[in-house]
Amino acid sequence: MRQPRLSSVIERRLLVNYRVAPDAAARLLPGPLRPQLVHGYAVAGICLLRLGHVRPAWAPKAFGLRSENAAHRIAVEWDGQDGVESGVYIPRRDTASRLNVWAGGRLFPGEHGRAHFEVHETPGQLRVALATWDGDTRVDVTVEPSDELRGSELFADLAEASHFFRGGTKGFSATTSGPHLEGMELRAGTWHVEAGRVRSAASSFFDDPAAFPSGSATLDCALIMRDVAASWRPLPAMASEREARPAD
Repeated sequence: MRQPRLSSVIERRLLVNYRVAPDAAARLLPGPLRPQLVHGYAVAGICLLRLGHVRPAWAPKAFGLRSENAAHRIAVEWDGQDGVESGVYIPRRDTASRLNVWAGGRLFPGEHGRAHFEVHETPGQLRVALATWDGDTRVDVTVEPSDELRGSELFADLAEASHFFRGGTKGFSATTSGPHLEGMELRAGTWHVEAGRVRSAASSFFDDPAAFPSGSATLDCALIMRDVAASWRPLPAMASEREARPAD
């Protein structure tokens, strides 16, 4: 069945980014993907995404749905037909929406787990916490908007960070249906991000010493995107050279 292109509004997209030892990131990737390096580090993180007006591109905006979502992601590159391409590998997707859990991998690419979200937003602070229903993953992040990007060892300034993430709009994830990766591409009508200052961040994924030995994953920076019209285009499946653990 042909999967439809989706339209939506990114009401809030919070990217919490970690600089990661390349060997630690590589262990989590299926071939043919490899870590995309910045100043010798792999780049990984959590995308905490609230989408509004999600619907097939042909449907009126009034029929769209709203949901809280999370994706753990690793910046990757691979050899495409026209040279090296870049994007993200998503080892885990979670959502508060029962419909997204059912439709992911069926009506659109990307299988989802179910999670409970707590969100508190004020003009000066944003807190997003989640706990997955399977008990495997917990996240609790508090970020304040900032006038500039401070303290990052990955990016010199906000413009450099924005340019990097704008180039990573193709996302691939494992699937339970076979040895291939499902893909989805984000196409934003405009691209504008704000810097964030992380006040606290806890992640059972990045704090797991089995996946990330001590010192191999360090919190680096946060970026915020708000109120951006966006569409999501299914990509052709990518053959996987070795099996990766799909989202639960």
